[in-house]
Amino acid sequence: MALVPNWSAGAAVTDDPTVDAATRATFQRLADAVFTDRTDALVDGKSAQGNGHHQLTSGFSGKVRLSGTQSHQETSALSELRGRKSRLAKLGEKYSAGSTSIKLDATQVKGRRATVDVTESTTLTYAKPQGNEPRTTGFQAHHELTFKADRSGNWQLTGIRDTDDGYLAVNQVAAPAAVAAPRTAADDGPPEAPRSSTSWPASAKPKNFSATGYDYKAMAAYAQKYWSHYNPAYPDFNGEAAGGDCTNFVSQSLKAGGWKHVPGYTSDFHKWFGTADIQSDSFVGVNEFSWFALSSKRVTSLANVYQLDVGDVLQMDFNKDGSKDHSMIVTSRSPQGVPYVTYHSTNTYNRSVASIIASYPNAAYYAYRT
Repeated sequence: MALVPNWSAGAAVTDDPTVDAATRATFQRLADAVFTDRTDALVDGKSAQGNGHHQLTSGFSGKVRLSGTQSHQETSALSELRGRKSRLAKLGEKYSAGSTSIKLDATQVKGRRATVDVTESTTLTYAKPQGNEPRTTGFQAHHELTFKADRSGNWQLTGIRDTDDGYLAVNQVAAPAAVAAPRTAADDGPPEAPRSSTSWPASAKPKNFSATGYDYKAMAAYAQKYWSHYNPAYPDFNGEAAGGDCTNFVSQSLKAGGWKHVPGYTSDFHKWFGTADIQSDSFVGVNEFSWFALSSKRVTSLANVYQLDVGDVLQMDFNKDGSKDHSMIVTSRSPQGVPYVTYHSTNTYNRSVASIIASYPNAAYYAYRT
């Protein structure tokens, strides 16, 4: 049986078909304003108050609006994102335009409380791309919004929770937690990856695209094809118990470019394989992938993240606790030497490494040449 993408892995809202269309539309309009404000805070030329003149959310009153607490939280979020925009500008990256749309997935109303699941789709346009540099970056993210009604039936947005298993939506503001604890590995001591510097610029480390026999363009093409529409030939590891799909996606991309299976026990980090029916821990686990890739010598560590090129892999340890949390694959590199990564979850394509570092300056980074 084919597996289909689990788009609402973190969501728990059961849709109530009795909620009238006008109420649903009211919730959706405010959600669209909230996330559009967040996107606009990253766009060059937008004012400090959001969309040209003011925050879109400030225009809501009466039937639906932000609660006082949520209004303060959004002000703080926009301030954080404007700081991120400033850090990006220092790294030479700006966005000339942004577009955010919201799809309402489920609405549940119980008395004076409502819970709403939405899917956010956001695209940002890079300012002044050169040569074959990507023109846009984008992602899909899922959120759960909570509302509370007063005695007159007017709704206030009281909370926003990101429900994806992954991280790193470019306009995300909440500090993430680790996806999952590392799986048990073999007892012969897995190799440790050295951390990579994030300083710019980096010394040259040109990639020989013909030396290994791998098809790096095919790796990038696979990632760009399946970044949002998951390949049904593989299971989807999003969901609270599954731990996230990021490394599974990277492994699929590498396999598409020529990485061969190494069959054996699933828990042996010296093995690497993945099909619709069975996957090794190294195929789907962040840390186990690193152990396999290094011990098999299919990768070497890079001293600096800006040395990454197409088909290379970037991993992150968000809180520097020694357990890596996230895997990404490089799908483009600009003439100026900036790599762009694509990843699951949150499903994102062609996001610059500079943007990730500006968003998570205190994380530990691990860059691998494949």
